[in-house]
Amino acid sequence: MKALIFDPFAGIAGDMILGALVDLGLEPEWLSAFVAGLGLEGVGVETGRADRRGIRCGTVRFELPRQHEHRHLRHVVEIIERAPVSDAVRARSSDVFRRIAEAEAAIHGTTVEKVHFHEVGALDSILDVLCGMAGMERLGYETFYYRPIAIGTGTVAIKHGRYPVPAPATARLLEGYAVRETGFEGECTTPTGAALLTALTEGKRVPADVLLGRAGYGAGTRDPEDRPNCLRLIECRVGGSGDGAMVVVQADVDDMSAEYVPAAQQALLEAGARDATVLRIDMKKGRPGLRFEALTDEASLPAVIEALYRSTSTIGLRHWRVERPVLERNETVIEWRGHRIGVKQVRLSDGTVRSKPEYDDVVRAARAEGMPPLEVRAAVERIVRDP
Repeated sequence: MKALIFDPFAGIAGDMILGALVDLGLEPEWLSAFVAGLGLEGVGVETGRADRRGIRCGTVRFELPRQHEHRHLRHVVEIIERAPVSDAVRARSSDVFRRIAEAEAAIHGTTVEKVHFHEVGALDSILDVLCGMAGMERLGYETFYYRPIAIGTGTVAIKHGRYPVPAPATARLLEGYAVRETGFEGECTTPTGAALLTALTEGKRVPADVLLGRAGYGAGTRDPEDRPNCLRLIECRVGGSGDGAMVVVQADVDDMSAEYVPAAQQALLEAGARDATVLRIDMKKGRPGLRFEALTDEASLPAVIEALYRSTSTIGLRHWRVERPVLERNETVIEWRGHRIGVKQVRLSDGTVRSKPEYDDVVRAARAEGMPPLEVRAAVERIVRDP
């Protein structure tokens, strides 16, 4: 599973994320084709390189028509819904703007529906989010962590006047997240950057046993003399050949209706658990019960514990560290009748390779072609076996 660390040592913004992705290998040709496919009139994209205090960074700039309109959340979501992207990219992109809308609504004492986007409702912010989420998917990143976020000092001019850094929406979005007081002048982290980071990492800090891979750098618009104004994204693996130290969280209940079990499992997975299972057990006095068990990394442990308390009737739990060796694995994408289907592959010690098409992609392609999912899976497996 490919993972990525957000290291906003000088801050984070949407264009910095895209520049770092290009530096990590996101093809400029693919990005240009993706933007063209969005059907937004008068919009183009230019990629390049820039130096930030001696660091070579990727850059992404959008060519935009003159704009005067401000958008509500529903207008932004409509643009995202029309985009030719996967369901995962569509959901993540919409989540970013919902986070911003909720932050703005809380600040201004209004509802999400009435929030009037200004800067973050502009086309460049919408493109930052859509291209960023699609680019992450293109490069195969599935898990995200973050390091403390530089927020800057001084004031920033927004629609309602000059406010101290971080801007009110940024401060709201970063509640519960670790930040760095760097003394850097100006706005280092924008609301769009903060929303993208929080939507992808969901608060997961970098694990203690992480193995770092290559890094990509994305240039900010400014080039101050006191620091390299860029964002660093770092590929990583946790625990080397396995996932290293993991945590098992377990709770037994005997007073919970079985119909609520699937929702509880989903809540654990959404909180960051790698896996969540339920066993039928016999408890004291012969009472039938349920045992909820989740496997998580240490960074997600607090969120998983909270989800277990909130989604089940337990009043106590237990957890302990375990080791989780895993097989060497990689992921690829197969084109089948115009459908992109992800394939996970693992390699055994004798060199044997096992492949498994992604279930959601298989089902989506099967529905589009009017075929049983098992037939689609067999066809993809044949392509993998005999390319």
